Amino acid sequence: MEIKDLIKHFNLEPHPEGGYFKESYRAQSKTQTPNGERNVSTAIYFLIPNGKKSAFHRIASDEVWHFYLGVPLNIFEISPYGTLTKVVLGQDLKAGQKLQHVIPAGTWFGAIPENNSGYSFVGCTVAPGFDFEDFEMANRSKLIEMYPDAKNIIEMLTD
Repeated sequence: MEIKDLIKHFNLEPHPEGGYFKESYRAQSKTQTPNGERNVSTAIYFLIPNGKKSAFHRIASDEVWHFYLGVPLNIFEISPYGTLTKVVLGQDLKAGQKLQHVIPAGTWFGAIPENNSGYSFVGCTVAPGFDFEDFEMANRSKLIEMYPDAKNIIEMLTD
């Protein structure tokens, strides 16, 4: 399936961190969080085309990424202790790729299709549910100041 076909089929819209998304689920039940009342869970379809990225950001909830279609997706995380890790979502399990991956709440992370080619089509499930009030885009210079060892990746995944 081509990028334009996925965008049309799933009614995807531009996402602030890059790529295209569409919310596919929002639980009706609610829960209290330190930031206020939130839906218990949410889910989106998320498309990252060649030349685009999911820029470094963090949210206040755990987020599970699920691989669906396309080229493998490189996810880069910076732990609160400054450890940089790379996880590859994809279908080549023998090569260590994963079909799903959990990003802990408060972790800085970004993603880009492997070799910056093709596209990666994934799903993201958040619990407690996603709310833009809990979403923070990274500031390049501040993130580099905090995590200088990750400078190259931060520069690649920030604007």
